Amino acid sequence: MNRDQRLYDLVQILRDGRLHTAGELAGAMGVSTRTIWRDMAVMAATGIPVEGERGLGYILRAPLVLPPTTLTPDEATVLGEALRQIAEDAAHPRTRAARTLLYKIATLLPQAGIAPE
Repeated sequence: MNRDQRLYDLVQILRDGRLHTAGELAGAMGVSTRTIWRDMAVMAATGIPVEGERGLGYILRAPLVLPPTTLTPDEATVLGEALRQIAEDAAHPRTRAARTLLYKIATLLPQAGIAPE
């Protein structure tokens, strides 16, 4: 997993409003606690409202709001169908990317009715 994907995943975990230790986050991401410390520093430096410190844990202090995305019902259906088709094709070079994107779209746009699986 590249750093950008890991940072995105960390933000998703931190959005629950709870305090998370570096060890817990490291386990979830499959990296070292040192990597989590660096990731938290990067997120704080880029303006993501993450607070915490080594030994205590990290928390997202302010809600992180993503810009609204509006899709018509037909657009959402087409997007879901296209991503599912690629995600189910094990020979396709972008299978993994389609699966993760399908999950993200389902999470970010629950009103679209796109099921991640």
